[in-house]
Amino acid sequence: MRQTCCALAVFLIVAGAVRLAADDTVLTPQKKAHWAWKAPRRPDIPAVTNAAWVHNPIDAFILAKLEEQGLAPAPLADPVTLVRRLYLDLIGLPPTPRQVDDFVAACALANAKRQAAVANPISQSAVEGVIDQLLASPHYGERWGRHWLDLARFAESNGFEHDELRPDAWRYRDYVIRAVNADKPYDRFLLEQLAGDELFPEDSDARIATGFNLLGPDMVDSSNQAQRRQNTLDDITDTAGLVFMGLTIGCARCHDHKFEPILQADFYRVQAFFAPAVFRKDVPVASREQLRRHADAEKRYQALIQPTVDALAQFETPYRAKVLDKKLANIAEEARDAHRTPAAQRTPRQRQLVNQTARLIAFSTKDVLAVMSVEDRARHTQLQKSLKKFDDRKPTPLPVGVGLEDTRGPVAKTYLLERGELNQRGPEIQPAWPLILSPAHQETTPRFEALPQSTGRRTALARWLADPRHPLTARVMVNRLWQHHFGRGIVATPSDFGVRGQPPTHPQLLDWLATEFVARGWSVKKMHKLMLLSATYQQSTQATKATLAKDPDNAWFSRMNRQRLEAEIIRDSLLAVSGRLNKKMGGQGVFAPLPAEVKVTAKEWPTTANADEHRRRSVYLFARRNLRTPFLETFDLPDSNHSCAERQQSTTGPQALALFNSADVTVAAKAMAQRLEKTGGTSDEQIVAAFRLAFARRPSADELDGAREFLRESPLDELCRALLNANEFVYVD
Repeated sequence: MRQTCCALAVFLIVAGAVRLAADDTVLTPQKKAHWAWKAPRRPDIPAVTNAAWVHNPIDAFILAKLEEQGLAPAPLADPVTLVRRLYLDLIGLPPTPRQVDDFVAACALANAKRQAAVANPISQSAVEGVIDQLLASPHYGERWGRHWLDLARFAESNGFEHDELRPDAWRYRDYVIRAVNADKPYDRFLLEQLAGDELFPEDSDARIATGFNLLGPDMVDSSNQAQRRQNTLDDITDTAGLVFMGLTIGCARCHDHKFEPILQADFYRVQAFFAPAVFRKDVPVASREQLRRHADAEKRYQALIQPTVDALAQFETPYRAKVLDKKLANIAEEARDAHRTPAAQRTPRQRQLVNQTARLIAFSTKDVLAVMSVEDRARHTQLQKSLKKFDDRKPTPLPVGVGLEDTRGPVAKTYLLERGELNQRGPEIQPAWPLILSPAHQETTPRFEALPQSTGRRTALARWLADPRHPLTARVMVNRLWQHHFGRGIVATPSDFGVRGQPPTHPQLLDWLATEFVARGWSVKKMHKLMLLSATYQQSTQATKATLAKDPDNAWFSRMNRQRLEAEIIRDSLLAVSGRLNKKMGGQGVFAPLPAEVKVTAKEWPTTANADEHRRRSVYLFARRNLRTPFLETFDLPDSNHSCAERQQSTTGPQALALFNSADVTVAAKAMAQRLEKTGGTSDEQIVAAFRLAFARRPSADELDGAREFLRESPLDELCRALLNANEFVYVD
């Protein structure tokens, strides 16, 4: 029997070593040769035949492919179409008629000075002026911050059955909008997300940024708190792989990846960087001035209440000890000893036991009162009343957020979990990069910086990802920018750059953009400008029959893709054209009114009392996991339980019904009509103004005749509703 046990032990040790090694069935030569594992190399800009079409190097790469395929690019869009595209793309709001007129006039003036052909009415200087204006707008951060929140699976509730609210989650949303507006370099933005508390401990925004890791769903009432923590670590690891590396490393949680050269050990190597992290819902995020004022107020308040507090504590102490002893008597001896061990002296096992059993020994003041005599309860009540006399002198609580900090005690070990099960530990794992991304595919040991109150593990991971030589980080981000501007990424699977992901249609352009991104200081705004000034972006969506035959899916970007607006931008556009948009920024999420049929089943949905708040931009609507705003959900608002790299674009009957019948549209149509009527213009002038508000353009002669006929029998608000129901309103052409 003993020999059998020894043989089994040897087998398990050997098996564990095999699991950690570079398995040739996973890291095959073919998979090792995949393009994404090699650092981007700056290619030469290709020569093209139609050089006059090229605005910047992007166009040279695109045109070279088009000419190779025997294709010609589409004509440039007209000024009205282009300016509407720019506004909706960069700030998510339609341009006003005045803004359209200003752009058209600027184009006409510039072209007159250079005697440009009428067939090419776009002025690059005018386009550049609009781009600069929009990138400087605070609405830019609201628009592009939303894209990042999709990736970060942002929500303001925990999900699962009870879906408890997260009262401070909104601080992360506001941090993202601030960072995007400030054009915070992407490498710094990345460092803050993963290790802001370690690298920039004095920066409240950096501490808020670490909330990125804890935005996923959380079953707070789990009976197994150790499993709850493991679930969070799994989610953090999976999301970091998807968002920053564009890799599906989460598929290796239970076994070696079935398709990618990613070992199961690689998943836990990355997870080990997060092992020392403490998950906090109360990370201090106050400024120095807030801290100073609060400290002064707290000092004064404590001086007032201290005598009563001391008396109350002395009075409760024996009763609290009695209740605690009774609770401890009902749990296992090992757990009881763990609770009685001072926190700083607990072993990792004891900390785990304390976490698992904390809810079993928890008690409230009500429990303490229950073991008191009648006379003592009366005395306790009197002391509490004495405290309440000073409530009006109590300082306002300091702001806190959700985020990470490093443990100040022993670091819990990370193990490879067989089948991903917490109770099936394999060999111990040390923090390291996935083997396929290590130099020469050899395991390397990260160097951890000596940081105060920190292991430096997450800093090492963040610095590795932010290294300009990293093969994936810059590529993944520029591809995401391209995806949102052009309707599809150069890599069509934006969070999957692996072997099973779609190959890049223009690999040289992707590498040029990645190296350019780094060369321009990781500036996202500079990359926006580069892309939007390209002739590729400024193309019309129109295509010839020959082009459609050769490039039906627009794989070669032979034209601009027509894109439907996201749910939030449809709602924001309704508010904007009706003149009702409240442009207030930041703050706690808004609970907008729900339809009556939804309200009756809604749990914890305290409709915001101030009606003006209901008209704020959709990014500020309260984001609840189990109850998404119905209008937004109809138009494919993503499920926030997972990182969303690309929103679905469905076409359904409920969407048509929502545009025709929902309160969002009917109220907007009435307000839009009232806005037009206030101008005091003629019926024709109101029709023209309605078209310009909805579509940024004037109506054609046929449309004008049709609108006149419609208004003979129907009110102006019905014409407005008809325009808001048109495809042209919800699509960017």
